[in-house]
Amino acid sequence: MRLFAAVLPPEDVIGTLAAEVGGLRELPGAGGMRWTERAGWHFTLAFYGEVDEETVPELTARLERAAARTEPFRLALSGGGQFGRGRALWAGAAGDLRTMRLLAERSEAAGRKAGVDMDTHRRYQAHLTVARSRDAVDVRPYLAALEDFRSRTWTVQELVLVRSHLPRSGVPGEQPRYEAVARRALGAAR
Repeated sequence: MRLFAAVLPPEDVIGTLAAEVGGLRELPGAGGMRWTERAGWHFTLAFYGEVDEETVPELTARLERAAARTEPFRLALSGGGQFGRGRALWAGAAGDLRTMRLLAERSEAAGRKAGVDMDTHRRYQAHLTVARSRDAVDVRPYLAALEDFRSRTWTVQELVLVRSHLPRSGVPGEQPRYEAVARRALGAAR
């Protein structure tokens, strides 16, 4: 199964972002972007790719330890950015990014220790993808619109192991479907 570790924003924060993205979709050229569905909005901490079902219990146990060693932290959606010359447009984060980065590193280490074949390590950049494009896009108008965007601050209290079901119908615009496999509380180690 295709898995990743994530932080999921609360529904009201997702609603605030949805309103902001609604405005972005009205900007010139927005029709050329593939806008991600709000049901899939998340901060990926570590991407595991295809994981054998036999490995999932070990990965889940190691993620539980990583979560227990990480205290809950404050986070807000804030601003935006892009990767790949506009091929990915994202909302950023503000708050305790040091702890979020630590949780991402621990989630990556949990995968490696569980025997998951991980890609090369990259420095963690907290982002929540809101749109993609196959071609390079001038995202300056989107970034300008996102510059002052900020959601309310919330306390991240759990790490979520998520299964990604890739589209199979061949219908243009169909998006992955996500399913929480395990939820582990932060700071449970006392």
